[in-house]
Amino acid sequence: MRLVIFMYAKKLQIEATNQVTLTHEKSRGISINKYLSDAGIASRRGAEVIIKANRVKIGDALAKLGDRVFDQTVTLDDEVVKPIENKLYLLLNKPVGIVCSTEKLPDNIVDYMNLDETIFPVGRLDKDSSGLILMTNDGDIVNKILRNEFGHEKEYIVTVNKPITKDFIDYMSNGVVIYNQKKNTYQQTEPCVVTQISEDTFKIILTQFAVY
Repeated sequence: MRLVIFMYAKKLQIEATNQVTLTHEKSRGISINKYLSDAGIASRRGAEVIIKANRVKIGDALAKLGDRVFDQTVTLDDEVVKPIENKLYLLLNKPVGIVCSTEKLPDNIVDYMNLDETIFPVGRLDKDSSGLILMTNDGDIVNKILRNEFGHEKEYIVTVNKPITKDFIDYMSNGVVIYNQKKNTYQQTEPCVVTQISEDTFKIILTQFAVY
């Protein structure tokens, strides 16, 4: 069963024309990452991937990271993009087998939603997991939800393939050592709350979703 809760919705304003001129504050402009984020195309980090793939133009020139938009037309895959004024937020009960990606992969979450609006997931759930995930066209909300310093919680119920021991609960509760690819080093995650539910199932509440 697919459960979708609509919190607010309005049609995304994307116009496939090369004649639209977009006006911003002339003195400063707006970063191309934020521009795409405000248009509901992707989060700012996701926008970096799109820009690096040479899919974005400012005027007639390919956009580069760090570019700013003033009065130029911005296009994505040759379609004009402009910021939206109203935001869309949805809660999806993601089933097992759906991939939390905006890329054109089999069983990706955007195609599964099958909406006219351009939306993307906030965070991710693994393909083999199910549960609530927020879908939106609001790129600015991603950092506010996912960054560690804001202290938002994610709760998971996990079933493992062997009996759970007290040592396992203690080990998980104190944080685990994982590899930080950006820093090319290992580091320990923050402590978390782990509660045993049954012989092979536990609940874990995280406030740290990545290492930086």
